[in-house]
Amino acid sequence: MGSVDKTLFLLSRGGGTLIVQIYVDDIIFGGSSHALESSFGEQMSKEFEISLMGELQFFLGLQIKQGPEGTFVHQAKYTRDILKKFDMGDSKPMTTPMSTNTALDADEDGEAVDQKEFRGMIGSLLYLTATRPDIQFAVCLCARYQASPRTSHRQAMKRIFYSLLSLVFGTPRVPPFLDHAGCRIDRKSTSGTCQFLGTSLVSWSSHKQASVSLSTTEAEYIAAASCCSQLLWMKATLSNFGLSFGRMPLLVDSTSVIFVAKNPVLHSRTKHIDMRFHFLRDHYEKGDIDLIHVATQNQLANIFHQAPRVEGVDNALIKGEIEANGPASLLSWCDE
Repeated sequence: MGSVDKTLFLLSRGGGTLIVQIYVDDIIFGGSSHALESSFGEQMSKEFEISLMGELQFFLGLQIKQGPEGTFVHQAKYTRDILKKFDMGDSKPMTTPMSTNTALDADEDGEAVDQKEFRGMIGSLLYLTATRPDIQFAVCLCARYQASPRTSHRQAMKRIFYSLLSLVFGTPRVPPFLDHAGCRIDRKSTSGTCQFLGTSLVSWSSHKQASVSLSTTEAEYIAAASCCSQLLWMKATLSNFGLSFGRMPLLVDSTSVIFVAKNPVLHSRTKHIDMRFHFLRDHYEKGDIDLIHVATQNQLANIFHQAPRVEGVDNALIKGEIEANGPASLLSWCDE
């Protein structure tokens, strides 16, 4: 049984490995040899009444395509289904899910819209973020207003659906500012993080912070702590597969955050930061992570806390660099 994920099981036998993942009454299993897979399938069939579906192609709405070049996970069918469900299949495609000048608020004077339909749209899109990180920020921002949705909120939601019709996401470039106190209701900031495993983006998040930040440094520090916790979870999970890692690089576009995390002395400007976020400093001192500065225009995680605009080729160049030489090559992009 996995030390972190209790629904993950691994078996090593005769130089081969069998991996089993359970979700309620669904099971995915695979291995390094057909003998292990066949043996497990036969044993499960004897113990339980199950249906062996063969090679994995669909799972919980996800489509899986396996080939010599790797495994590709997408939700093309699901996307077509929700566009048809909300009657938006014939709309004009949009390049980005949200405009950079969109500033949503409660809009109490706006016209109310059908709450049931709006929540249905939110729920459908939230599941789609499992494979579409480009819409994560826009969907989470609209979800904040599902208790009392207005026409302006539905218009923003419709643009997200229109962006699903575009086959090419484009190359987002964000303006050089943080979403500090970005929520127009409670002035809380939005944390945006993403994690890579090799050259693959495997995890991402966009969520409003629980407390009001008094400075951009504090907002970035909290976001970095959130990213650190996810990296530690990934490190612990991968250890079950016999993979070990030293210092994991954590790219931050704020030199102030790096100085705070590396300096054990609490200055007057940082003493108000909640102690639970200072575990970032603890794990830096333990050698679990390595904090590295990256220029704001090259920070990929920015699309998770502010709307992108299609301009320039910065992220396309970074993506090509990662695919060619791996994430470590990003160090050449970092400022001195």
